[in-house]
Amino acid sequence: MMNYESVVAFVGQWRCFQKLIFFLLCTSIVPNGLVSFNIVFVGDNPDHHCRIPEVNLTQEWLNATIPEEVVNGKLGRSKCSRYRLDVIRNLSDQGLVPGRDVNLTSLEQEGCLDGWTYSKETYQSTIVTEFDLVCSNQWKAPLTSTIYLLGLLVGALITGPLSDRFGRKPVFCALMAVQAFCIMLQVFSVSWTMFSIVSCITGIGHVGSYISCFVMGTEILTGKVRVLFSSLGISLSFAMGYMLLPLFAYFLRDWKSLLFAIFPAHFMSLFLWWFVPESPRWLLSQGRVAEADAILRKVARMNNVEAPEIIFDETTLTKEKTTTRVQHNVFDLVKTRHIRKITLIICLVWFTLRFGYYGLTLNTSQLHANPYISCFMSAAIEIPAYVFAWLALQYCRRRPVTILVFFTGSLALFLIQLVPEHLSGLAVALELMGKFTFTAGVCLLYVYGAEIYPTVLRSTATGTCGILSRVGSSVAPFLFSIGDSFEYLPYILLGTLTLATGVASFFLPETFGKQLPQSIEEMPKARSLKCPMKTKKDPPKVISESPL
Repeated sequence: MMNYESVVAFVGQWRCFQKLIFFLLCTSIVPNGLVSFNIVFVGDNPDHHCRIPEVNLTQEWLNATIPEEVVNGKLGRSKCSRYRLDVIRNLSDQGLVPGRDVNLTSLEQEGCLDGWTYSKETYQSTIVTEFDLVCSNQWKAPLTSTIYLLGLLVGALITGPLSDRFGRKPVFCALMAVQAFCIMLQVFSVSWTMFSIVSCITGIGHVGSYISCFVMGTEILTGKVRVLFSSLGISLSFAMGYMLLPLFAYFLRDWKSLLFAIFPAHFMSLFLWWFVPESPRWLLSQGRVAEADAILRKVARMNNVEAPEIIFDETTLTKEKTTTRVQHNVFDLVKTRHIRKITLIICLVWFTLRFGYYGLTLNTSQLHANPYISCFMSAAIEIPAYVFAWLALQYCRRRPVTILVFFTGSLALFLIQLVPEHLSGLAVALELMGKFTFTAGVCLLYVYGAEIYPTVLRSTATGTCGILSRVGSSVAPFLFSIGDSFEYLPYILLGTLTLATGVASFFLPETFGKQLPQSIEEMPKARSLKCPMKTKKDPPKVISESPL
């Protein structure tokens, strides 16, 4: 079998070409950070109440038209009801004073028949104010995020086969173009339905371009540079784009203006077509040896090194291509008891991590009184999380770190409900700690999962578990919507799920410092819970009698 990295070692690892590719691919990920969570601002729900049309009412009755109600122990104006205007008008005409002459609690209420009045203290407009996604239509707001996240699921499913069929570079640029076009199309949405459908397609382009960029970088770069790109480079670039989002949103308070400003960043990424080559590894897998050879010779000239007269041995390539391999499928993930146990645990871990990550991220507008500061803090916490994950992968055993991440996250979520109201800063710190653990956990599991499964099942396992992880992210937008009845219920549910997942992680095998398994037979076994009473005892020692 041909060792690709040994063959292309003559071009070096960190020279002019590698630096350019590293910088360009990382830069192309920054716009993805901008678009991933723009729904935090585009779909935020500002304070609102029923619109009161211009009617002949005294100031006292005008102020009393909206009833007060208690939500989560706090008294405030009703968002979805008002006192009947015809009744209020008659009482006002009679010169009666609300609260003194009339008991307001006895008056009949009605819905917001004339629409709503929205606060413009934070936003000039969002899709909630544009399409009235409140009260009876309140369910549409979290569903918008879910539809976008379902687009991520579809994109994750189709990107691999597309890039394997048509190449990394064309799929990357095509999906980046789809994402840019759909962002612009969202600006001209005339209904919530149109916005949501386009948002789903945007999600397909987003995750597709991200995966294609990741694959291109890992296949073009080699050695330690590849590890640095796949672990820190691409993650930190995404976090930088995420951190720029609140800055854009702060100066552009209108949702259409925000999307319009994000569009150029995606459009500029299309120019990578002329600077980033196709993956030589993929070209070789397709038998296009001459094209791969031409690319590497161009790289050699760019790096000022001399390429060998023959880069690829045709005999070795032909032999590798004709070598028969056993085909594996998704059923191999549940074929034996050990593999089945590992697959179920990995799927649970992925579901919990995505569910928690997206749930806490989409709740950032409620994290702090200022949603822009909230979003920036939520984005900034990802940088130390990625650094922690990278260091942990370098020096620590996988299973203890994974368990520590889940237990720490569950503890932080459980403690939030115990924080006194006057210590709101501590509650914010605990929620950020939860976001830290979920972010680090996602980064850890990418490597941990790849080390557990053998080469013949690695892609299949990643794709299958990825489906369940996207299911977790798809239901995450509804997590904090259930907190209307009890404010801390989302934290309790998420903390319980996180704790249970941490316990399940005890049974995962350890992979630190071990060679990557190539076959199913080499795959590490899942740990089992043994009862001390049933452990195998040593046979009793035979004591020989003394001859005396």
